[in-house]
Amino acid sequence: MAEDVGDLNAWQVRIPAAAARLRDARRVVVFTGAGVSKESGLATFRDTDGAWAQFNPEDYASPSGFRKQPRVVWQWYAHRRREMAVARPNPAHQAIATLEALSAQLVVITQNIDGLHQAAGSREVLELHGNIERFKCFANCRGAPTLVPTPDPTIEEPVRCPYCGAFIRPAVVWFHEMLPADVWERAAEAACTCDVMLVVGTSGLVEPAASLPRYAQQGGCYVIEINLEPTPLTARISLYLAGAAGEVLPALAAAALS
Repeated sequence: MAEDVGDLNAWQVRIPAAAARLRDARRVVVFTGAGVSKESGLATFRDTDGAWAQFNPEDYASPSGFRKQPRVVWQWYAHRRREMAVARPNPAHQAIATLEALSAQLVVITQNIDGLHQAAGSREVLELHGNIERFKCFANCRGAPTLVPTPDPTIEEPVRCPYCGAFIRPAVVWFHEMLPADVWERAAEAACTCDVMLVVGTSGLVEPAASLPRYAQQGGCYVIEINLEPTPLTARISLYLAGAAGEVLPALAAAALS
């Protein structure tokens, strides 16, 4: 059960306990969601002002939506790519990268597709939902995934696969698609064997990713959640730090490394 979950405004007093757990850990997992990148100016998908409040996900993030209107979906993702291209890592991303100096193994598992963890210096990043800067053949003509060269970002029309002529698409996970099997297996193994897991900026609603903290708990891991608001996970984890990732994580990293 979480410690002192009812007092949602006292994350500062819990930092020493969280820092001590990190210092003692050999294997750490940081599991992140859209709340981390939101502080870099990128809109989330599920907030009241997020993408799915304005657009039907079946139209813009599903294979059937792409088949029906490939040009519209292509342009929507081109717009998102432009937004992400100018975004920069925020203090939360940077703090996560600095924590690598603390443990023998630190793995970042992210639901984000923006590449900001890598830009901040994190070395082992498992992207559950892919990366918006990678592209693949819609037909996966040479095996799943059939990655193709990144097209000119100024092209407004869908581009064809150089191998088979089918359209290409962003190499991200859409609705009704499975997570990349190799990435998921590595993420599940990391969650099951870590000593401490930081769960940061994720709603805890998107499966199967939302299962990872449960896997960690089943393996005896100490789970620390950092979020502005409680989630379905909050009542079950070890320690809850209510606050913005860009404030809490730098303080936690500083305390753990001191």
